[in-house]
Amino acid sequence: MPEIAPRVGLFVTCLVDLIRPSIGFAAVKLLEDAGCTVEVPEAQTCCGQPAFNSGDRKDAADLARNVIAAFKGFDYVVAPSGSCGGMIVKHYPELFVEGTADHAAAVDLASRTHELVSFLTRVMKVERVEAQFAARATYHDSCSGLRELGVKSEPRKLLASVEGVSLHEMTDAEVCCGFGGTFCVKYPGISDKMLEKKLKHIHATGADTLIAGDLGCLMNMAGKLKREGSPVMVRHIAEVLAGDMATPSIAEAE
Repeated sequence: MPEIAPRVGLFVTCLVDLIRPSIGFAAVKLLEDAGCTVEVPEAQTCCGQPAFNSGDRKDAADLARNVIAAFKGFDYVVAPSGSCGGMIVKHYPELFVEGTADHAAAVDLASRTHELVSFLTRVMKVERVEAQFAARATYHDSCSGLRELGVKSEPRKLLASVEGVSLHEMTDAEVCCGFGGTFCVKYPGISDKMLEKKLKHIHATGADTLIAGDLGCLMNMAGKLKREGSPVMVRHIAEVLAGDMATPSIAEAE
């Protein structure tokens, strides 16, 4: 762990801010427990991913400039979302012409930005957390966190330290749940078929709790689980690692 407490800017994400603030509070707890000084810039907005994925580069670039300005000066920027983290790390530099001040600022922010659990394990060297949760759980690897940021072993490592959690891997844990941001809007039929397969694999594990690191994926899966009348609880990994079991399951809140 660094000797001087790093100054971390928490990128809350739109979905966490509007739908599930408990994830943001859990992220703050985890970061502070790891020895960080945490701030939440009020000027932060959407990362611009929906616009970027829809081909609207102008609005995506405008949003990126705002985020870059909001998080200037922080040692690190941390997001409880591989999706938003991946947008900043991988795609912000693509929005601007090389050699410009905007491109340099985007590259600088990208170099300081991390997904929450990977930051805790890779940068802050967190080996375990002090949390309890009696659950037979399974973990879904969200596409952006896995493919753009390489987050795979880190959540499983920290979940193994949570007293009471028994993790049971599902078949095709790395396969998309069908959400994909705007994908589920553009191709709802394909999205639903993908989601049906994902839920079959979840149920096959016998898990009573589904965990993942991206709220978009969790909302997608929780919605269908609720419509099916499934008792499976749905949790963001930050809530589990922080020991926040008082907040209702995402499936209950859907």
